Amino acid sequence: MDSITNIKQEAAKCVACGLCLPHCPTYNLLQDEAESPRGRLCLMLALARDDLPLNAKLESHLARCLNCRACEKVCPSYVAFGLALDSTRALIESRRVDAGLPASKSTSLIEWLVEKPARMQRLGIILRLYQWTGLQWLLRTTRVLRLLGLASLDADIPRLAPRKHLAEFHPAIDKSKERVILFTGCQADMADQSALASSIRLLKQLEYQVHVPPGQGCCGALHLHAGHRGKAIELMQGNIKAFTEGNEAIVCVASGCTATLGEYNKYLNGDERAAGFSARIKDINQFLTSVNWPKNIAFDPLPRRIVVHNPCTLTHVLRQEDKPYDLLARIPGAEIFPLPENSLCCGAAGAYHLTQTQIARQLRDPKIAHLRRLAPDILVTSNPGCATFLAAGLRAAGLAIEVLHPVTLLARQLKI
Repeated sequence: MDSITNIKQEAAKCVACGLCLPHCPTYNLLQDEAESPRGRLCLMLALARDDLPLNAKLESHLARCLNCRACEKVCPSYVAFGLALDSTRALIESRRVDAGLPASKSTSLIEWLVEKPARMQRLGIILRLYQWTGLQWLLRTTRVLRLLGLASLDADIPRLAPRKHLAEFHPAIDKSKERVILFTGCQADMADQSALASSIRLLKQLEYQVHVPPGQGCCGALHLHAGHRGKAIELMQGNIKAFTEGNEAIVCVASGCTATLGEYNKYLNGDERAAGFSARIKDINQFLTSVNWPKNIAFDPLPRRIVVHNPCTLTHVLRQEDKPYDLLARIPGAEIFPLPENSLCCGAAGAYHLTQTQIARQLRDPKIAHLRRLAPDILVTSNPGCATFLAAGLRAAGLAIEVLHPVTLLARQLKI
């Protein structure tokens, strides 16, 4: 189905009831109808019908949407807003090309980096050298980064641990059950290898073999949400090819990637493999709470306050926001409670915090204020992009709160 058909089909479902308005982060912040789901659907439809020309003002209203899909969860008409938005951004890019205008370059460098795992690995090497040699400290203390206008970007870089190569096969600790397949993703592989290693450790303890297929790559989310559908589809087809063997569950540690992987069938109409692939996708929290745990697995007590952040993809797309709480409840003595206003986006939203920095930080500020008031020991979140953005906000606020993936915390408390 082409972009224009998708837009018209989804916009036709909207009855403009307004139930989505209180759940839209940008509408709450800006109080502008054009920054609401129903307002944006009107703009999308007008563009698809050629009732409005492509212009900077129209693009800005659509670019400020986080694609958090909170509106989808409360929509009584079941409007697939995410599909409509992705289709509109693809339409905008195609019309730019037709008009001889340059394609949007807001995330071009990031998209180029994530297209190939080797590029992300090289970037990881460069960033580790930047941090470990003391160059980052020197540039920060001499205010060079501020003079170059790079202080904001530098502040978002997480502290990278040494990269460890993930073997292709990981045998179960005891007698083997069935095999599970691990999707590594690009950001988690570079910035949150602890979540990948912890997932493998827990799965092995649960008597699963873990397979990490070679040839897998970026899930395509960044390209898809930026309107570069052709490249996104190319990445999707590459992943389907890498995971064709077997029919075991494909487990992913990043909720953002999980959400995109689980919707490949929406964007690859007519590809029978896509439907089968998407049906196999499981979020790591979802998978671990759905299997039987051997009675001999136990966890060390942790008398600490733990706040849980719910990423939008886990909450509004996967609808699995309760699973991290179920997992963490296995840790004795831990006081676990949700971050207030968890249903509102933190502002990370893929590359959004880089392209719409001011709004992203305005959305993050209330989260940091809640964390300052609650003063937890640990903040857990199931998406590495959210983790990186929230951790940067905590550092800027001078708050020493550790940010972890739920499986990392669970594996840390595992009794050997």
